[in-house]
Amino acid sequence: MSIVPVSLGDRSYDVAIEAGSLDGAARHLAPWLKRGRAIIITDSNVAHHQLPRLEASLDGLERHVITLPAGESTKSWAQLEALTDRLLALEVERGDHIIALGGGVIGDLVGFAAAILKRGCGFIQIPTTLLAQVDSSVGGKTAINTRAGKNLIGAFHQPSFVLIDPSVLDTLPRRELGAGYAEVVKYGLIGDFGFFEWCEANAARLLAGDAEARVHAIATSVAAKAAIVGDDERETSGRRALLNLGHTFGHALEAETGFSDRLLHGEGVAAGMALAFRYSARRGLCASQDAERVAAHLRAVALPDGLAAAGIAASGETLVAHMLHDKKMAAGTLAFILARAIGNSFVDKSVELADVAAFLNAETRSS
Repeated sequence: MSIVPVSLGDRSYDVAIEAGSLDGAARHLAPWLKRGRAIIITDSNVAHHQLPRLEASLDGLERHVITLPAGESTKSWAQLEALTDRLLALEVERGDHIIALGGGVIGDLVGFAAAILKRGCGFIQIPTTLLAQVDSSVGGKTAINTRAGKNLIGAFHQPSFVLIDPSVLDTLPRRELGAGYAEVVKYGLIGDFGFFEWCEANAARLLAGDAEARVHAIATSVAAKAAIVGDDERETSGRRALLNLGHTFGHALEAETGFSDRLLHGEGVAAGMALAFRYSARRGLCASQDAERVAAHLRAVALPDGLAAAGIAASGETLVAHMLHDKKMAAGTLAFILARAIGNSFVDKSVELADVAAFLNAETRSS
């Protein structure tokens, strides 16, 4: 088992990574299930594939399972209200720990419910998608979506423990796995050129199910995120903002599709990262060869590398209008994550949105 610590003082916790660990979850979760019962929140897809494994490992404990609809629309006010009502009916106490078994949607929703229930109870993340394993389950960002945009209502609330079993990825559709891979390669693009090179050489193995490649990718990604979160938990110094590489562009693309399955979150991030590198090249910040190398790698793993590949035909002005609802907007300025090179990303608060719109219009014309 690989253990990656997330060092946050009295909110520190471990991320445990081991193939098959879901089948032995009881021994890992025992310290947090002190009342002899487990409250598990999952979705309809995960309930079919992974819930039986978790329940079997918790045999002998009182178990309560809350199964929510699968899909991004579950991150809503209505589902948050229904979930908190169910948890209150189960008499969850502040010292209890509820279990989020699922991908990023379940992790975000359950984490937010835990943050506000009785002013905060504990929770444990058991992520079941690659995207959640390498990104959303670590770091304490929790949220729901609203009509105004994605993740605009939420809280920072760290889990007490994260248990990652790479074997659960075997049941993921190839498209979901690819969407998660976008968040893996992101860590190489942000600040680790060597890891990007590893991704170029090993992405096919990872996506084909190679266990060693998956463990390495997950552990490397989690360690990179843990280091950033440990330095900048609430995105105040700017370092944590680097984790948003591709997200400002990507969220605008998702908003244009109505946050639907037309464009999965990881697919939006992939297209957004390619756009961020091309925009950086347009501004003379990085070499055009770097931008093309990033796009070529995304194409090689069947991820979108721009607007056309993501199925977006909207104008630059329309996409920039979506960006105005970005939660990172401060004093009328939106920070963009741009790049000087592969593995050398930085925060730029001087970007003119009119220039971004012109760039996106040029992207549309060239596609």
